[in-house]
Amino acid sequence: MPENIAAILPELGLATAQTFMMLGIGLTAAVLIGGPLGVLLFLLGPSQSLQNKPAFVIINWLVNTVRSFPFIILLVALVPFTRVIAGTSIGPLAASVPLSIAAIPYFARLVDQCLREVPRGVIEAAHAMGASELQIVWRVLVVEARSGLVLALTVLAVSFLSYSAIAGVVGGGGIGDLAIRYGYYRFQTDVMVFTVVLLVALVQLIQFVGNTTARRLDKR
Repeated sequence: MPENIAAILPELGLATAQTFMMLGIGLTAAVLIGGPLGVLLFLLGPSQSLQNKPAFVIINWLVNTVRSFPFIILLVALVPFTRVIAGTSIGPLAASVPLSIAAIPYFARLVDQCLREVPRGVIEAAHAMGASELQIVWRVLVVEARSGLVLALTVLAVSFLSYSAIAGVVGGGGIGDLAIRYGYYRFQTDVMVFTVVLLVALVQLIQFVGNTTARRLDKR
């Protein structure tokens, strides 16, 4: 093993744990807040059971606006807010704040798109049988779209793994921070290549788990 890589192995374990912490917090926020937001966006849309054009336009605009920000700009713009929430603007916990805010509308849009693929006839049949909106959401929409929702979460996880690496540029910690400090500032090309290979391996693992789970849940 190259000497430079051997020297960073103790830090690599911590950096990997920090990356997974940032990813875990961001994905949790996306599922708990972005998921219901995506369902609400779908239900408020045209020809849906809770159709409300003003509310739909406002929520749709907010989702699109936040999603339009490049993450590095959002990261910097949210520094004051991050300090209020996390008490600091550096470190993996602080980086989790903008990651979560970026993940929420991202996943909301993916959820909205997945639910739009549920056959209209299935929803109308549930309405005809007297199902409540909550029952339709949990027993019809989520069940019918579960495979797509898993794939959407997989896409989110892969995208935000790269976002967590970007957070390392401003001292967010994680694998990206390690690559910047050793691979870039110290000109240790082998460390840079090693961290890139590690990130690629993590992406492949996440994609494999997501695809396998979605395939098992797809009953079509």
